[in-house]
Amino acid sequence: MIQVDNLVKRYGDTVAVDRVSFNVSRGEVLGFLGPNGAGKTTTMRMLTTYIPADEGRATVAGFDIRRQPLDVCRKIGYLPENAPLYEDMGTVDYLFYVAEMRSIPADQVRGRVARVVEVCGLGPALSKKIGQLSKGFRQRVGLAQAMIHEPDILILDEPTSGLDPNQIIEIRSLIREIGKEKTIILSTHILPEVSATCGRVIIIADGRLVGSGTPEELAVRARGGVGVTAVLRGEGGEIEGGLRGLELIRNIEFTGRAGEGLRYRILARDGANPVRLAEAVSGLAALRGWPLSELRPEGATLEDVFRELTTREEG
Repeated sequence: MIQVDNLVKRYGDTVAVDRVSFNVSRGEVLGFLGPNGAGKTTTMRMLTTYIPADEGRATVAGFDIRRQPLDVCRKIGYLPENAPLYEDMGTVDYLFYVAEMRSIPADQVRGRVARVVEVCGLGPALSKKIGQLSKGFRQRVGLAQAMIHEPDILILDEPTSGLDPNQIIEIRSLIREIGKEKTIILSTHILPEVSATCGRVIIIADGRLVGSGTPEELAVRARGGVGVTAVLRGEGGEIEGGLRGLELIRNIEFTGRAGEGLRYRILARDGANPVRLAEAVSGLAALRGWPLSELRPEGATLEDVFRELTTREEG
């Protein structure tokens, strides 16, 4: 649905987006993750044709963002970080206004408005002016305006920025539901946002793409491969020598004592199955008579991945 090839955007001497490439498949919810100032919003603005790219190429639903901007706009719904709302308008009046701007046929307008009101849970807000709504409901109205023309693709820039915890949960749930029918790019710097809503993640830092994959795949790469943590009782040199003799194991790191046991971080060779790694460690412990009090996957969090990739880029 979206193909991005070497996009570049400069502001004077500053390169805001530096040869970024990625693609988004139909029905995918992609998290576009990065620290503030990384180039996320600039990339979103180029994909929505709001600003032109200086170099590179991108297509959205098969249309080129430079040569066919109006066709691109018809295929996308865009919720910028600051939702484009008129606070002196009534909620329902605003939705009819957006429908008119989107050139929705007159005989379909009421049905389209009713649909987004239902999907976005806007019933309690219909009798109020937008300026009277809570931030959470204003975000819902922003989502509704992005969806009213039934686009194939939604591009959401920081959709939960400034919301309280309850509102964040509501909007995340709404995005997950919408993601069952639409292709979505979700730009954010909030890590739980990605874990809660996205099937795949790309990470951008200083305008460059530094990581791509599912949260699980990125975690594996960041910690150097599949791994487990094991706590074993026995003589340290004997344990380490035995573990190093296992064909599946690439590296062993002693990380401290745990009661009467010794804790090790054990990494597998590339391509190894984590279940097989755990079975190999437990089997060796049983064979050698080393009491095994803990054996669990070595879990790098998305926060660990984010910190490692973006710090590595800065350093």
